[in-house]
Amino acid sequence: MIFLLGGESHTGKTLLAQKLLEKFSYPYLSLDHLKMGLIKGMKNFPFKVDEDEKIAEFLFPIVDGIIQTCIENKQNLIIEGIYLTPKKLQKFQNHSDVKILYIIFSKEYILQNYELIYQNENAIEKRLFSEKEEINTLILNHQKLKTQCENLNFPFIEIQKDYETELKNAIEFFA
Repeated sequence: MIFLLGGESHTGKTLLAQKLLEKFSYPYLSLDHLKMGLIKGMKNFPFKVDEDEKIAEFLFPIVDGIIQTCIENKQNLIIEGIYLTPKKLQKFQNHSDVKILYIIFSKEYILQNYELIYQNENAIEKRLFSEKEEINTLILNHQKLKTQCENLNFPFIEIQKDYETELKNAIEFFA
């Protein structure tokens, strides 16, 4: 079984992947690790670290190959990252060996917990630099992703009030 976790930055995708690893014993791949491995390992990585759309285009053929190989070999894997866009994942949407979920923050959650979102950015990864987005940009990005999920019929969990409790719903989604 392949679990694919998408969502905007700082939604806890890596934290959820870690919890799923503990529950199911499936390994996980953070696409941030893949991105940084390429940036640090290639002489001339063709993009800046913050060019998310270009990086998503560059990484997806690799990610697609990983997913297809795991399906062919009947292997379990969790992949998480902002680069798993609804448009890119449509080809796996109805595959019996793939479960896809997006984590989204509601506007109200962002307005009430903006500082807390960034205080928790090191829950799993220890970031060298904070990547704090302006609040209106953060709200807009989450609303945009929610609209994409709705338009393409992708499942998502929208965190409204209590992050820990609502994240448990995401874990149950994969059970």
